[in-house]
Amino acid sequence: MDIKNNILETIGNTPLIRLNKITRDLPCQVVAKVDYFNPGNSIKDRMALKMLEVAEAEGKLKPGGTIIECTSGNTGMGLALAAVVKGYKCIFVTTDKQSKEKADILKAVGAEVIVCPANVAPDDPKSYYSVAKRLAKEVPNSYHFNQYDNLANRLAHYETTGPEIWEQTEGKITHLVCTAGTGGTVTGTAQFLKEKNKDIQIWAIDVYGSLLTKYFNTGEIDENEVYPYISEGFGEDFIPANYDMSVIDKFEQVTDKDGAVMARKLAKEEGLFCGYSAGSCIQGLMQLKGSLKPDDLVVCIFHDHGSRYVGKIYNDQWMMERGFLDVKSFKDIVNGRPSTQKLITIHPQDPVSKAVELMKTYDIEHIPVFDNGQVSGAISESGLFQKVFSNADIKNETVAKVMEPAFPIVDFLTPVEKLKTLITKENGAVLGKDDAGNYHIITKYDVIQALGS
Repeated sequence: MDIKNNILETIGNTPLIRLNKITRDLPCQVVAKVDYFNPGNSIKDRMALKMLEVAEAEGKLKPGGTIIECTSGNTGMGLALAAVVKGYKCIFVTTDKQSKEKADILKAVGAEVIVCPANVAPDDPKSYYSVAKRLAKEVPNSYHFNQYDNLANRLAHYETTGPEIWEQTEGKITHLVCTAGTGGTVTGTAQFLKEKNKDIQIWAIDVYGSLLTKYFNTGEIDENEVYPYISEGFGEDFIPANYDMSVIDKFEQVTDKDGAVMARKLAKEEGLFCGYSAGSCIQGLMQLKGSLKPDDLVVCIFHDHGSRYVGKIYNDQWMMERGFLDVKSFKDIVNGRPSTQKLITIHPQDPVSKAVELMKTYDIEHIPVFDNGQVSGAISESGLFQKVFSNADIKNETVAKVMEPAFPIVDFLTPVEKLKTLITKENGAVLGKDDAGNYHIITKYDVIQALGS
């Protein structure tokens, strides 16, 4: 019977999947090594298990010991799975840049998670590198794996990822494209493939804000290259020992926005629900398409699963807040708002003074008037000002006596360009109803912001 003894035996032998739509304008065949098929949903399962096995063999990790590692989430998951099977404890140190889903998943498999600030220097006592080193000294019977400088990281890919790709392509691979972080995946895989065929091109994809690309091009570690970036799981602010730059042919940088948008396209056009690095990997390839020929066979490594990023790149509001998602309709503008933002309304029989107070409290200029759930009119700051200026006592009147015509009600999918024509000097807002029957309001400022982003 084909029965695995434990979850660790399912690591590796992940599929190559052809890309058909996103890469249709490229002159060659592009396939993805989809490593979210690993049990921990990422390629890091490979190196996590290898690092643990080496640590055991060298006597650095003893029975009942504690695994300590700084991780963006995926390496931690691989180590956590191994720890469950082999009986170790885990303490993982991560940064506040990583998605909440990653930390929650690590906790679900029994790990302790410590979150540190991302925007500090590597040698800062508060950095996740420094905290992991300190914990390794303080916690009895513990071992800090240090995936960045632990060469078992790249050895895992030399022994598994590289051979799998070579066999799956029958040795016909011409290009390997892979995001670069700790250096283990790109270096270990490249070392094996270059031994098989030195002409295979290795393209490493980096992010703006990382110093890896400039170091590759000049040999200079330039701290001025380092600045905060949103992309997760790749890019570095130092050079990990796992790198062997001699087996890499090119570094290419992509923006946070382009990587995020491309990841969403992979899900919608190829059915591959992948993480941030997969989108950045394909974006980097597209930027280098001029170097490809018809006979080429490109293998792109997709590191992890999109479930790690549902609160980020797969969340419309998160994308819009960062200007990563084009706003096209009434619905898009509403989805870009905090979920706690509710429509402020008033009743025709409420006093005008209440309308004034609502405008002050919520810093708004337009309030729809509702009577028994139906839109019956509107109050605007400009219109109210004119009436109060003419008659100060009007504040004691009911809203019904001063309200203006109701704001237009439009379809929830009305394009932003159409909204622009409906909002005028006389009419400062429009209303729309969502699928649940709830009304939402959009003002001229919402439209200006949407068109300007």
